[in-house]
Amino acid sequence: MTTLAMHATQEKTPLAVSFKLLLALYAIIPLCFLVQLSDSFFFDGALLQYLPSSPSHFVLFQILFGTPHILASNILLTTNKEYWRFFHKKVLWMTLAIIVFFAIANQVLSYYVLYVMVTSWTVYHVLKQQHGIGRGIYHLPGWAFYTLLWLSITAGLAVYIGIFLKDTLTAQHAEWVRQAAASLVFCLIFMTAWCQRYIKTGFGKVFMWANSSLVIMSFYFYMQEYYFLAILIPRLVHDATAYIFYVTHDVNKHRGHPQNFLYRWTSKVKLNVFIVLPLVSFALTYVLQAYGDQWFNVLTEYLFGIEIYKAITLGLIGYFSLMHYYTEAFTWKGDSPYRQYIRFKP
Repeated sequence: MTTLAMHATQEKTPLAVSFKLLLALYAIIPLCFLVQLSDSFFFDGALLQYLPSSPSHFVLFQILFGTPHILASNILLTTNKEYWRFFHKKVLWMTLAIIVFFAIANQVLSYYVLYVMVTSWTVYHVLKQQHGIGRGIYHLPGWAFYTLLWLSITAGLAVYIGIFLKDTLTAQHAEWVRQAAASLVFCLIFMTAWCQRYIKTGFGKVFMWANSSLVIMSFYFYMQEYYFLAILIPRLVHDATAYIFYVTHDVNKHRGHPQNFLYRWTSKVKLNVFIVLPLVSFALTYVLQAYGDQWFNVLTEYLFGIEIYKAITLGLIGYFSLMHYYTEAFTWKGDSPYRQYIRFKP
């Protein structure tokens, strides 16, 4: 009887997002630093020769990072009827805006201008999420928080451009990007140190430095030409943070009383609620990345006699990515229905 009572109590106890767990994700930073130092000093750069020059060249990276959490957020929004009713107008208007923008932009803007625009939104989204969470921990004055945030974003953007456009930049332009990144990172370090005076707790100071280190250490790896590690650090921290929120939400919403078709179906096969969304999003990512373009072209070839270049891996996933950047800006705010299933603990 006691065991049953304890089990019932655990079922009713809401899961909470742990700030300590979120901070633990940043352990990837010193780990990558140790890997890089070991490779440089003891293995004569053997790992550097093996690593791809960009994470996008590594198929497994594309399947594990980036796309899965993007699909997960879209699944969370669209499979819960009350969320769709609450947000559907914003989603539909944004869908129309994306279609109109790219229809016009593809005619008047170069590929590189479009690339930098999308990249800017990506970097903004990644760092805004991490600093947005941190804001509730380190409680900086508004001006200090936004100065720190925008220094992180602009420095991160310079690093990102330096890595992903390195093969297209001239030597002079590449040097300008490196100098801009170095200057911005220096300012970021100074501002982070300055902001310590406003933070009352040691944990808050550590969390702030952890967020700044996402950019600082990415810049370091960029300068050392460990491009894979430079992108891996913010990508892993960002994606893992997102999944902690998604899983916490779904456990609190669906555990013991599934409220949408996805969790009703998975409950019938006894699939643990903790792994449903990660499993579905990773599986869907694999299918779309590995077979999406091929299957889509078979269909369009049969119906219309044409093929569309990367309609799924670039078009559809690109749309989901932009929609993810857009919706995540408001779906987790205080007035969102999501928030009734999110709690925090130290």
